[in-house]
Amino acid sequence: MSRRLKAMAGFPVALRLACLGLGLVLAMPAFAQVETREGIALQNQILDLRRELDALRRGGAVAAPSAPARAPAASGDLVQQLLGRVQELEEENRRLRGRLDVADNNDRQMRAEMEKLRGDLDFRLQALEKGTGRPAAPRPPQPGPAAPAPPAPAPSNAPRTVDKAITDGRTALAQRDFATAEAAAREAIRARPGARAQDAHLLLGDALMGKRDFQNAALAYDEAYSRNRQGARAPEAMIGLANAFQGFGAKREACETLDNLRSNFPNLAGPQAQRAADSRRRAQCR
Repeated sequence: MSRRLKAMAGFPVALRLACLGLGLVLAMPAFAQVETREGIALQNQILDLRRELDALRRGGAVAAPSAPARAPAASGDLVQQLLGRVQELEEENRRLRGRLDVADNNDRQMRAEMEKLRGDLDFRLQALEKGTGRPAAPRPPQPGPAAPAPPAPAPSNAPRTVDKAITDGRTALAQRDFATAEAAAREAIRARPGARAQDAHLLLGDALMGKRDFQNAALAYDEAYSRNRQGARAPEAMIGLANAFQGFGAKREACETLDNLRSNFPNLAGPQAQRAADSRRRAQCR
């Protein structure tokens, strides 16, 4: 035992370094498989350290290697370099794995967007196919036997005579078709009725009274009276004028018109006299 202690005392630094290197190698078996030049050198140095340890166990002293003090130190440096390199590789691996995760995420998003776009495109194409479908063009008519031409209708827009217009207007007035009666009266007036002018304006006044257009009716009756102040229908025009005045509230003018009627036609009798009396009563004339 004392001889072994003395032998170990002769190589205190080398033995400690060798033990340290051996412990690192045993703790990290993965580095023993390194195939680089540095790893091979480290492996050779580890083998030398193992031989020295075996010799010490057998109790014999062996010669120190050619570089007794530098080899163990170099081995420790190589181990530290390899450890640093492994850490760098692990860090690089983590970065690459992070980039790969980001790429996978982007790929999934792009696939989802592509699927959505494809679905939208299919939907729009189907909608276009359904919405723009055109029916088949109809077949042209087949030639057949020519039908006989219908007889030409008689012209219905031929102008009426003044007498015919006034007669049709009176018929429409009796049927309370005031619009037709007005149209017939105006047609007769535009045709320059001459002797029938008073009749045409009286027909227009009666049609406008039926439509409750009292002011224009008053103008039509006044025009009818002025056409023939002494004619047989002049009292009728004055009575119509008085009634039109009452229609839009001009009772004083209505009474003045009836007073003029009494003055101009003192011998008025029959239906016209009755109509004048009714109009005076409605207007509350004195």
